[in-house]
Amino acid sequence: MTHRFSRRAKASVAALGAALLIPTVAAATPAAATTPAVSCTSGKAGLAAKLTKDITAALANRKSTVAIGLYDRSTKTTCTLRGTTAYDSASTVKVTVLATLLWDAKKHNRYLTSTETSLTTAMITKSDNDATSKLWKQLGLTKIKGFLAAAKMTKTVPGSGGYWGLTQENVADEQKLLQLVTAKNSVLSDNSRAYIQKLMGKVVSDQRWGTPAGAPSTVSVHVKNGWLQRSTHGWRVHSLGTFNGAGHDYMMSVLTQDNSTMDYGVTTIQNVAKAIHKDLVPTTAKTALYVPTSKPSEAFVATPAQ
Repeated sequence: MTHRFSRRAKASVAALGAALLIPTVAAATPAAATTPAVSCTSGKAGLAAKLTKDITAALANRKSTVAIGLYDRSTKTTCTLRGTTAYDSASTVKVTVLATLLWDAKKHNRYLTSTETSLTTAMITKSDNDATSKLWKQLGLTKIKGFLAAAKMTKTVPGSGGYWGLTQENVADEQKLLQLVTAKNSVLSDNSRAYIQKLMGKVVSDQRWGTPAGAPSTVSVHVKNGWLQRSTHGWRVHSLGTFNGAGHDYMMSVLTQDNSTMDYGVTTIQNVAKAIHKDLVPTTAKTALYVPTSKPSEAFVATPAQ
């Protein structure tokens, strides 16, 4: 359920929610000592150079530590920045939880129960933490690790002690997950993929920021975001998105930390997303762009580790 808070109330909620959801003392991955450059390749002439230039410009003077993964099937384009750097997942892990549940159900040749359908819908569309905790406990680490192995997400480490928001993930593995969600494969059934995309396409309006920013109206948008404040490295703010239409089929993962505020991280992600959408799918004056309906500071769910 979504609630509205004053800035003071949100600070109190953040402190309480963080204490409930994650250990109070746990070191995060240190920030990289040097600043790596984004690397792009493409089957379309000139596109890799343009993306490299524009993503670099989008990150200029931003103090966040940013990891980026991009893959466009239609032009065989990839971009990577800090591809193997681990980040606390916050709620982006919820896509993995849903995929694990569907993968396991497929193995046992069964449909989701009505309870599972309700929990997964709340988990993805509203980023409900209680629903996630129930599914995480139901699945258990053995099944979660089994899915990660099947998906070849070899560097993703599930959070221990039930702290799913502290799962360690990187953009290389998140891109593997998004590729499984968006194309036929032996890990997820077609129905499973359609269900994941359906829920990611119905995320509540105040959580549809991040990677969708700047997407043209000619592509469908599917998103799952995560945000979490900790005593080290400030706010983690992440966004996963898949986009299809206008002759393109692409997916984007942007993970950030060392953000002074949640809004700062959102702005960093959206700067990158706008550059990518503009370069991949040039729009005409008549083509509307996707604009997030409200800033995240205007509406929060009740805990910060989303």
